[in-house]
Amino acid sequence: MSEVHAIILAAGKGTRMKSELAKVLHPLAGRPLLAHVLDALSPLGPRRTVVVVGHQAERVAEVCRGPGVETVLQEEQLGTGHAVDQARSVLADASGHTLVLCGDVPLLSTQTLRRLLDQTRDSGAAAGVLTAIAADATGYGRIVRDDEGRVAAIVEEKDADDSQRAIREYNTGTWCFPTAELWPALERLDRDNAQGEYYLTDVVEIFVADGKRVEAVVCDDEREVQGINTLTDLRRAEEDYAALRGEGSL
Repeated sequence: MSEVHAIILAAGKGTRMKSELAKVLHPLAGRPLLAHVLDALSPLGPRRTVVVVGHQAERVAEVCRGPGVETVLQEEQLGTGHAVDQARSVLADASGHTLVLCGDVPLLSTQTLRRLLDQTRDSGAAAGVLTAIAADATGYGRIVRDDEGRVAAIVEEKDADDSQRAIREYNTGTWCFPTAELWPALERLDRDNAQGEYYLTDVVEIFVADGKRVEAVVCDDEREVQGINTLTDLRRAEEDYAALRGEGSL
């Protein structure tokens, strides 16, 4: 089986948390959000895990303990595509597959990550994206599919039209790539969008235009993929953490 690597995005300040503490350092069940992400990843045995740090970089780096775990600094935050590209200095020559995760999504299970990895590998896709279905996907990038049900694009909320905003399937921010496909795609990103950022999601249209497959893997339990942006989100995640532990899902 090919080797596995991982990139965890953990550079954000998290201003909506109304706290001086970096978002990924806020505690859930007594441990930093980022620690939960590292725990879920560990059983997959990644050869190298690169944590992209920024705000309170030294404090965040203290959480990044373990075999093969290292940090890189994102000095200027220019979007998710730019953040992932900071790991190129470490993983440029890596083979196998690379998972991309968000450091503020603490309830994601190892089982779900393994399914994303396996389906991306087995399908031969240039990218695998973990998606979820919501009654209301406001705030998230929507999964746009073609007439045959294949992923055609991911459109961010601020760039979406009314019909796209009505889509209930959304991007969770968790990805898997054949590592060799990732870096050339990032080089082709631009900032021609509502936020003036390099969107990682734009790699979907790049791959599709090249005739390559993008695999969507739908998460079975939406609770797993909730991101923490506010203290209200954190309180809800505490409740869901307890529930998932009780169900044996964590």
